[in-house]
Amino acid sequence: MKGRYVAAIDQGTTSTRCLVFDHAGRMVSVAQHEHSQLFPEPGWAEHDATEIWANTLRVLPEALAVAGLDVSDIAGVGIANQRETTVVWDRATGRPVAPAITWQDTRSREIVAQLDDGPHASLFEEVCGIAPAGYFAAPRLRWLLDHVPGLQRRARTGELAFGTMETWLIWNLTGGPDGGVHVTDATNASRTMLMDIRSLSWDQRLLDLLDIPSELLPEIRPNVEVYGTCAVGLPGVPIGGAFGDQQAALFGQTCFSAGEAKCTYGTGAFLLMNTGESLTPSSRGLLSTVAYSLPGAAPQYAAEGSIAVAGALVQWFRDALEMISSAPEIETLARRVEDNGGCYIVPAFAGLFTPHWQPDARGVMVGLTSYVTRAHLARAVLEATAWQSCEVVEAMNADTGTALTTVRVDGGMTSNHLLMQMVADVLAVPVERPLVSESVSLGAAYAAGLAVGYWPDLEGLRANWRRAAVWEPGMSDATRRRGRAEWARAVESTLRWAEQP
Repeated sequence: MKGRYVAAIDQGTTSTRCLVFDHAGRMVSVAQHEHSQLFPEPGWAEHDATEIWANTLRVLPEALAVAGLDVSDIAGVGIANQRETTVVWDRATGRPVAPAITWQDTRSREIVAQLDDGPHASLFEEVCGIAPAGYFAAPRLRWLLDHVPGLQRRARTGELAFGTMETWLIWNLTGGPDGGVHVTDATNASRTMLMDIRSLSWDQRLLDLLDIPSELLPEIRPNVEVYGTCAVGLPGVPIGGAFGDQQAALFGQTCFSAGEAKCTYGTGAFLLMNTGESLTPSSRGLLSTVAYSLPGAAPQYAAEGSIAVAGALVQWFRDALEMISSAPEIETLARRVEDNGGCYIVPAFAGLFTPHWQPDARGVMVGLTSYVTRAHLARAVLEATAWQSCEVVEAMNADTGTALTTVRVDGGMTSNHLLMQMVADVLAVPVERPLVSESVSLGAAYAAGLAVGYWPDLEGLRANWRRAAVWEPGMSDATRRRGRAEWARAVESTLRWAEQP
C-alpha cells in the first residue's frame, strides 16, 4: 500500500472541502470553497452541481499543497455528502439537466400528500423504514421528471443518471462521460424512499408507485469498498468508500456499538443512535436508517432525529437581522444575560422535523416584552438548538428503550461553549467533544482507509478517539421542566401557519 495519508471530500450544504488525515486520525490539512445558495421561489432551495464539481477539483490540490504533499502520498479518498440533495444529469455530456434540489427544499409537498393519501402509504415505511416526506430524494426526483420537458422519456431510454451528491462526484472523479462509475452507498440510498432497508437493494414496488425508471439509478454498494480510481482530481488514488454526512459522523465518532450516539451541529442538527442489527420502529418521528454497511457483514442500523435549522438560525441572526457581524460573536453577546428574558425563538423556517414533522409550521418569536434586548435574543437563538435537541432525545429514549447516558458531539457549532453547556443542561447528560471535531470528514477518511488497508479494523479506529472537552449538566430539574414547558408552548404557536385559506 502506497501513501502515508488518507483524504476525505466533505461535500456539504454550504461548501466543499478536502481534508487530509494521518494514521492517528489527526487532520493535517484542509481546503474549502463555498458554493452559491439558490432560492428561486419561496420554499425552493437549489445548488449548481457543476459549481460543486468545479470546487471539488479546486480543493483537492489545495489541500495537498497546504501540507506539502503529492498525490502519491494519498492512500485513498473517501466521500461524505449532504444527504437527499437530488441531481440528474446527461450521461453523454455530463451536464446536469436542472439545478440540484437540496434537502431543504419543500416543492415536492403535493407529491408527498398524494402518497400519504394513497392506498400504499404504509408500504414505504414497511420497506424502506421512512414514511413519505419531502425531506427525501425520491419526491424531488419525481418533481423533476414531471416538470423538466422530455425528462421521463429520456430517463427510460437510459440517457440520464440520477444520484445524490456522492454519486455525482464519484461519477465525475472516475471519468464522467468517459467511463465514470455510477454508484451510491447504502446510507445515501437509504434516504431516497426507494431502497429496501433490509436487503439494501432498490425495491421495484416503490419505483412503480413513484413511476421512476430503474434505468436512472446507480448501483448500491457498501460504505467501505473501493468503487474505482480517480481519473482526475487525485489521479490514480482509489475511492475507498462514501457516506451520507450524518452516518459519516457516527462512523467518525466510532459509535460502532448499539446504544452509542452522536449529534452533529451544523446547518441543521442530526442525532443518530446506533441500534446494531435491529431496526427501531418509531411512533415519535424518528427515522430508521442504515448506519453503515461493511462488505460481507450484516447492515448496521441507526435511529435518527433530524433538526432542520440549527447553525442556519445563527446565520439568519447575523445576515438577515444583522444583530451580529460574525457567528462567534453570538456567544459573547448571549453571555451578557443570565437567561432569555422570557423570549423563545422556534426556527420552523420550512416546517418542523423530528419529532413533529409538520411542513406547515413556520418560525416564530414569542414572549417578547420591552425588557427583551439583543442579548436575550442571542440567547434564545442558542437555546432553540438546545431545546430541539431535547425533543429529539426524548423521542429516542422512548422509542429505543435505551436512555442516553452521554452524547458525543461534532460540527462547527460545538466551538460555542455556551451552546454545548445549554445542550448538556437540557439533556441532563454529559456532552463530549472529540479531539478531532471534524467527524463527518473523518468518517469518510476511515471508510477509505479501511477499504485500502490503511487501518486494519474498527477497533483500530476506536483507539484513535480522544476526548477534548466535556460539559456536565448543571441545570436544576425545576428549571429544566419550566423551560421545557415554555418551549412546548412556543412550538405550538408555529403550527398551521402555512395552511392555505
